[in-house]
Amino acid sequence: MIKLFVGLGNPGPEYEATRHNAGFWWIDELARDLKVSLMPERSYFGLMARANVGGNTIWLLEPQTFMNASGKSVGALARFFKIAPHEVLVAHDELDIPPGQVKLKRGGSHAGHNGLRDIHAQLGSSDYWRLRIGIGHPGVKSEVVNWVLKKPSPDQRKLIDDSIFHSLKSWPVMVEGDMEKATMQVHTNKPPRPKPPKPEGAAGASGAKKEQE
Repeated sequence: MIKLFVGLGNPGPEYEATRHNAGFWWIDELARDLKVSLMPERSYFGLMARANVGGNTIWLLEPQTFMNASGKSVGALARFFKIAPHEVLVAHDELDIPPGQVKLKRGGSHAGHNGLRDIHAQLGSSDYWRLRIGIGHPGVKSEVVNWVLKKPSPDQRKLIDDSIFHSLKSWPVMVEGDMEKATMQVHTNKPPRPKPPKPEGAAGASGAKKEQE
């Protein structure tokens, strides 16, 4: 089960709406869902909230160390509460996924993401879960830094927000520990449309209706 939900970003109002802060946006919405407030916690170098879900304690964390030192915050909290790497979920921006999509995975490389790189080092493991929030790629490697520290266009921001709300629906399943189900939910962008009920004794009519759709 997931005991620690982490969102990555940079502190300060000038970074608030930039792509690199997508992980913060996810945790903000989770806090709203859980009706808890993130408060400064000096021992963990971040904003933290605690919630009780079905008798289980879970923690929400937004490191305030700047992105490339995120592990200092995550490592401090995980060590203190004896939370294993596989019980940690890190929500972060992902260049390799287009806006509007989110992917859930366990383990793997940090793929050059400075926040993940530091979490790897501080946890001494890559065996934690990542919720990869698509922000798209500028197309040129030299533009990446500029891209992640800029605000997305209104259209892109809406796609990112929609993907956050979609993936957020899976947090109860994550807390229960059914990560297979959570992964399926997160990766299903659009639920299948329910079939309209057939009117009694009008099979032909429903066939005609289908053709018009």
